[in-house]
Amino acid sequence: MTEPADMRHLDTRGLLCPEPVMMLHNAVRDISVGELLEVLATDPSTQRDIPRFCEFLGHQLVEQDVQDGTYRYLIRKA
Repeated sequence: MTEPADMRHLDTRGLLCPEPVMMLHNAVRDISVGELLEVLATDPSTQRDIPRFCEFLGHQLVEQDVQDGTYRYLIRKA
C-alpha cells in the first residue's frame, strides 16, 4: 500500500489507557481537516476507546486492524 503524502503517524505502543487516547487527542489538534493519522498501539482497550473517540468527535475511522499484538488505526480528521 502506498502511503498518502498527508499521512501523519502516532506511535503509542507500550502505553496503557488513558495515554493512547490522550496522545491521539493532542495529535488530532495538530493536523488539518482531511489529513490522515495512523495510530499504532499495543493496549487492547484502544479497540474500544479509539472508535468511540472518532464517533464522539466526528472523525472518520478509515481502517482498523491488528497484527502480532499491534493495533493499527487510520483516522481522517473531520
